[in-house]
Amino acid sequence: MLPDEEDELFWLETIKDINPAPNNNTVENKPQTEIIVKKHRQYAAKQEFSTYSKNLEDMELGGIDKNTLNKFKKEEFRIEAVLDLHGYKEDDAFEKVEDFITSCYNQGKRCVVVVTGKGNIHQNDDIYAPKGVLKRQTPQWLNMPRIRSMILVFKNPSEKHGGQGALYILLRRNKDL
Repeated sequence: MLPDEEDELFWLETIKDINPAPNNNTVENKPQTEIIVKKHRQYAAKQEFSTYSKNLEDMELGGIDKNTLNKFKKEEFRIEAVLDLHGYKEDDAFEKVEDFITSCYNQGKRCVVVVTGKGNIHQNDDIYAPKGVLKRQTPQWLNMPRIRSMILVFKNPSEKHGGQGALYILLRRNKDL
């Protein structure tokens, strides 16, 4: 038996119990369901935050007066809300940060803290493996234009407010309130 004949016999044996579908050329009229488009969030591209990162992190910002800046540096603002990102994956954390900052700004809050954590040491003890993804990414997210527009300044607070595993953020006043 030739290979082509063997394949043909195998195919015929496989489809012998299959019945053809009726050909009535009708189209089912199913009720159309509404399509819900989910809001897609994208991370900052390097070009988006590089322009602003020096201003925010170094606190050399034109929109803040000296007294407010000194009060911020001394952490004299009362913390009005805290977002803890422990246990979140990067995608979920980004959504939480964006929603948190927007919500606090819309509620007229001024000073908030985002706890990122310091990052886990990987179990394989690879010293070159990335550590502290949320700690590294959150300042970049805060520098995205749509989030940055609500923020005056941010910094890592003292140890009593989370130290290197947190960000102390001063929001702009919401003039619409």
